[in-house]
Amino acid sequence: MREVTRTTDPLVVETDAGAVRGRHRRGTRQWRGIPYASAPAGALRYRAPRAPEAWGGIRDAAAFGPVAPQHRRGQFLGAAEHLARSEDCLRLNVTAPDVDHGGGLRPVMVFVHGGAYSVGSSAEYPRQGERLVREHGVVYVGIDYRLGALGWLDLRAYSRPEHPFEVNLGLRDQVAALEWVRRNIRAFGGDPDRVTLFGESSGGNSVTTLLAVPAAEGLFSSAIAQSSPANAVYPPEVAQRWAAEYVRILARLVDDDDLESEAPEDAAAMLRAADPMRLADATTELTVRTPDEHPGTIALAPVIDGEFLPYRPLDAVRDGLAHRVPLIVGTNDREGSLFEGRIDILPTTKPRIRAIFANTPKRARKAIKARYPGLPERRAAADFAGDFTFWFPTVKVAERHSRWAPTWCYRFDAAPRAARLLGLDATHGLELFALFEKFDTPVGAGLTLLGGRRMFRTVGRRMQAHWAGFAASGAPGDDWPRYDERRRRTLVFDAVDRVVDDPRRKKRRAWQEFVPHV
Repeated sequence: MREVTRTTDPLVVETDAGAVRGRHRRGTRQWRGIPYASAPAGALRYRAPRAPEAWGGIRDAAAFGPVAPQHRRGQFLGAAEHLARSEDCLRLNVTAPDVDHGGGLRPVMVFVHGGAYSVGSSAEYPRQGERLVREHGVVYVGIDYRLGALGWLDLRAYSRPEHPFEVNLGLRDQVAALEWVRRNIRAFGGDPDRVTLFGESSGGNSVTTLLAVPAAEGLFSSAIAQSSPANAVYPPEVAQRWAAEYVRILARLVDDDDLESEAPEDAAAMLRAADPMRLADATTELTVRTPDEHPGTIALAPVIDGEFLPYRPLDAVRDGLAHRVPLIVGTNDREGSLFEGRIDILPTTKPRIRAIFANTPKRARKAIKARYPGLPERRAAADFAGDFTFWFPTVKVAERHSRWAPTWCYRFDAAPRAARLLGLDATHGLELFALFEKFDTPVGAGLTLLGGRRMFRTVGRRMQAHWAGFAASGAPGDDWPRYDERRRRTLVFDAVDRVVDDPRRKKRRAWQEFVPHV
């Protein structure tokens, strides 16, 4: 039986695997790199997460853990080169107020980072969440999880009895992290019955997907999905085609001339033995190919496996099968304007747009073209692609979830002057710079170099107040009305916030006819 460490040091906290010592930073207490599961390497590669191994004594929790294997300069900008990469990445970080005000347990906010399920980490902005903790008294948790093929491909075709390959591993990691929070967060001053799960981009997709994961029931009491590509969840027959393509790419990269594509046991051995960074190489190549070979899809995504994820999340929400928790959901004004150059992954080119149109009712094509004058010119194409990927699926989540649980919808329109001049406007991910006040980063400083920082900071602080109030009570501020299918009231974050009934109504109706399957 593990010996329990007894101490009065407020920086030493006992978890169910052992004691951890944190540090004081900028008016908060912080614990970094706490394992919530065992390292999914060796015999545990491609397996569901297992409980972390217990440790004796007091574990130092001053530094972030390793980030999931990824490249710095692939399709997306990955974690900084100096950060260690390892399959031993199933760690989380806790930030709590520096002083216990005696007011009981605090609301908890668990953030899932984005990065197209291929890059990113909880350490990419070390101060993330600190103001929510200092000013609003929440306990903030940032989690890391498996990325790329190790977490988001359906490789079950290569499963062997002696080494099974499981699916939805990244999602399973997130559930394991939430289970850890449920078991341990009280020791950090957090309320396990008031856990708000929130995330952006692929992290937002995780949120809308976890609404439909039975194993996540009861692990969060409310949710916030920021810019979720909620429809990017695929059946096995689609996901397994990507897996087969991935194996062919990997075989070439590892120069495995002996690999027979018809021999799953050879592929299984290669997948188990390959260096994690070589796996990341193959992931990058697959994701670069996907936008042209399969327009409108994302190869790294959750899989409707019939068990862990039994239904398409949009269908589960529609049918009342999703977790009926309060939900905030929204997108930014021009999501698609960011996606060009190296990260041009959306259906923005003529061939990609043509492929989307080919899969839609002919009678609806004229109406959708009217909503994007000039399509497929650059600006119109960016807005078409952003709305297809992020905005319209988010509208469907909001309207369907509102039938069963309290729902609030937003649109983020605020943008500093530099973002306007660059033609980005309020693009994908911009709200994170306001919400987390990332003005001391190179991008954050550049965005506000030509003015607008005061406005942007003020918008962000109103957003923080809504997010924290929602975490505390299950509802944002009184000036934000609930969403319903009749009025579709939406809060627009801008220099001056406003509530709009059914924004972009004509676009919404055109999209409904254009992609009725969403």
